[in-house]
Amino acid sequence: MTEALKELGALIEAKRPDCVIAWDITFGELNIDVKPSNIVDLVEFLTTDAACKFSSLVDITAVDYPERAKRFDVVYHFLSMYQNQRIRLRAALREDEMIPSLVDVHPSANWFEREVFDMFGILFTGHPDLRRLLTDYGFRGYPLRKDFPTTGYTEVRYDEAQKRVVYEPVKLVQEYRQFDFMSPWEGAEYILPGDEKQEEAK
Repeated sequence: MTEALKELGALIEAKRPDCVIAWDITFGELNIDVKPSNIVDLVEFLTTDAACKFSSLVDITAVDYPERAKRFDVVYHFLSMYQNQRIRLRAALREDEMIPSLVDVHPSANWFEREVFDMFGILFTGHPDLRRLLTDYGFRGYPLRKDFPTTGYTEVRYDEAQKRVVYEPVKLVQEYRQFDFMSPWEGAEYILPGDEKQEEAK
């Protein structure tokens, strides 16, 4: 399989040198680094070329590297059911950069691109309905960025007195739990909640 992927990587680079920056095989998978502006052209080529036929878009996601100038990698996974092969495309973006939408080539990209926008704040040009998908209305920030606080900024709850949903700054009302990471087979040296029921049953 590795030899076939090497041949495929060399073929794609030879046929589309305008799109491919670099390619490699890692853990038995073909990865191609793509210029963001040429992502649609390359995906159309991969879909229609007889040697590729990557007709199924499996997923679109992103990875955040805050220390890099090009902070984000937008990652696309494709499957060729004709050739029984998979391919991963990576496009590196700065925080203020946008990337073209794949909705015209793969309609299923609509949902995936909305997820990436919602979680990372990456904008897709030409998307027909780019709005938040997983977070609430008025949500601030992008939860999967590495600089997003683990507790978030606001919490939502229903206020019985006001008879409506209210947004409040996050307050940690419970102390962090202490874990001893001991083996469950050895048993705890302290009484766990519920242990008293066993004593009563005797």
